[in-house]
Amino acid sequence: MKLELLTDLYEFSMANGYYHTLPRDKQARFDVFYRRAPDNGSFVISAGLMQVIDQVKNWHFSTGDIDYLPSLNHFSDDFLFYLTSAHNHCSIKAIPEGTPVFPREPILSISGPLIDVQLFETLILNIINHQSLIATKSWQITSATGGRPVMEFGARRAQGPDAAIYGARAAIIGGCSSTSNVLAAKLFNLPAAGTMAHAWIESFSDELTAFRAWAKIYPDNVSLLVDTYDVFNSGIPNAIKVFKELRSAGHEPVGIRIDSGDIAQLAIKARKMIDDAGFTNAKITASNALDAHIVKSLFDEGAPLDNFGIGERLITSSSSPVLSVVYKMSALENDDKWMPKIKISDSREKITLPGNKQIYRLYDKHNLQHAIADVIALADEQIGTEIASINADIHVTRNKVILTNFIAKPLLKQVLTLSNASPIETDSLAIQHFAQIELAQLPEATKRLLNPDRFPVYLTKRLADLQEKLVDKAQL
Repeated sequence: MKLELLTDLYEFSMANGYYHTLPRDKQARFDVFYRRAPDNGSFVISAGLMQVIDQVKNWHFSTGDIDYLPSLNHFSDDFLFYLTSAHNHCSIKAIPEGTPVFPREPILSISGPLIDVQLFETLILNIINHQSLIATKSWQITSATGGRPVMEFGARRAQGPDAAIYGARAAIIGGCSSTSNVLAAKLFNLPAAGTMAHAWIESFSDELTAFRAWAKIYPDNVSLLVDTYDVFNSGIPNAIKVFKELRSAGHEPVGIRIDSGDIAQLAIKARKMIDDAGFTNAKITASNALDAHIVKSLFDEGAPLDNFGIGERLITSSSSPVLSVVYKMSALENDDKWMPKIKISDSREKITLPGNKQIYRLYDKHNLQHAIADVIALADEQIGTEIASINADIHVTRNKVILTNFIAKPLLKQVLTLSNASPIETDSLAIQHFAQIELAQLPEATKRLLNPDRFPVYLTKRLADLQEKLVDKAQL
């Protein structure tokens, strides 16, 4: 689907105004970042860059778009004619997908003609907000399972087809092992998985007949849904009968799935019944409106669960359904010189960081697998062996810090220059693996699901001084 008109009307209104009041080649830079992580977490898993690059690189307005816009009675003919030949003149630098990103750090920065970068705002925010939110929720859930596989089951609960498709990809980036969404599996080469629904059981004369029919068709993929009627009096006994028939025919069952009821207690008793029957390798899968906290409570009760199918609370991030990523101007070109720009607020948290920036992740010099802090710097700063820095968290009491004994790794990479895209990783499982490596390098306290420690994020003194200077200037 073409998405050039997926924007708010005021973006076009401002672009029309720029066209008539400012030089048409005037350049601007906007940063994309968030202020607070969802679910009171400490970080967000970045996702959506692949789609952003694809949309920006191929940006142009169709004849149908241009024919529609005059009906809004809002734009000049000259501006609409300008749009007929508009195509991408923007460049993007971004943090790779799968990277844990902390508040105020630019996930991406886009530069180009002011008219163009203004028109990208809504589209870029829509993509980054949704996919990063779902990737983060996926990480929270898969972290709670302790490495046990999680199947993403959310297509029917997602808020529209696009959310289901790209949400499945984001869920894989965040840690899910597979998706039930066949279209997403096809488009992004994701592992597809699924068992059966209650309708299969109900379509036969009785439960045992239904189980046997499934086993006949799929003898090496027998995972039976045991809670259609009665888990203990029919579901598991019938499953065990079919398991024995499979084994006698040279096949081994996958296991059972429980989709309702007191899952912890059902799983405990089911495990004993299946083990006593000799099927100790059969897996127990749980589904039914699960999230990270419910999963943790199941394990706290001793539930012997092996796999999870998680849908609505993952694909909608229902406990924290909005990631408020914002799009703020950080620099504007005047007379061939880039001028830093800032947005002022009564809330210190909402004052933006001006200028062209780079983010460095600092690693312990004696343990390069241990990240100790992030530093946001101006892009032209040279990072030496010591960094005079200011804590980016306005709530801390120890504000000024000298950072030493580190190795610095830049996070923002150039991914698009005009219409030329630099190679980026697009394979979802490879991005998932990258994310797991990056996450393993963070302190364990930062990754707690409840009351996590804040990971230290600093501003270089030069960036902090520039921000203060612009704040003071704006208040004169």
